[in-house]
Amino acid sequence: MPKAIWNGAVLAESDNCELLEGNQYFPPDSIKKEYFTSTESHTSCALKGQASYYTIVVDGQENKDAAWYYPNPKPGYERIKNYIGFWRGVKVEA
Repeated sequence: MPKAIWNGAVLAESDNCELLEGNQYFPPDSIKKEYFTSTESHTSCALKGQASYYTIVVDGQENKDAAWYYPNPKPGYERIKNYIGFWRGVKVEA
C-alpha cells in the first residue's frame, strides 16, 4: 500500500492512489489532515491545470508547499481532482 512519509510521520496511506507522470496521487480522504495547512501558493501546468498547495508540519518542523493538488483539473485529468501529490523530501513508498 503506498504511503507518504516525512519527518517520521505517515502523512497519507491508500490502496486507491492514482499514478500519473511518476507521481502517486493520494485520495483526499487518505491524508492525515492534522499535518496539512492550505497555502496561497499556486502553479500552473499546461496539461493538468492550476495546482494548489499544502504546507506540512510535523513535530514543529515545517515543509512549505510540500504537497499539491488540482481542485479543478483540465479535461482528461479529472481522476486526480483533489488528489494529493508530494515532493520536497516527502518519501513515497509503494
